[in-house]
Amino acid sequence: MHAQDYRLSLVHHRLETEIGREQARKAPDRWRLIRLKKLKLAIKDRLHRLTGATA
Repeated sequence: MHAQDYRLSLVHHRLETEIGREQARKAPDRWRLIRLKKLKLAIKDRLHRLTGATA
């Protein structure tokens, strides 16, 4: 695994954690959840492009 792949996977994991925390709140912020999920998806797409290009 390359350094960039590793960093992106760490960011992806952190976003998953933040999404879980936000969803666990009594009154989750819908707009924050949307932003976090979009960021997570963008990171996931980037990871797939990077790993697909090197595979």
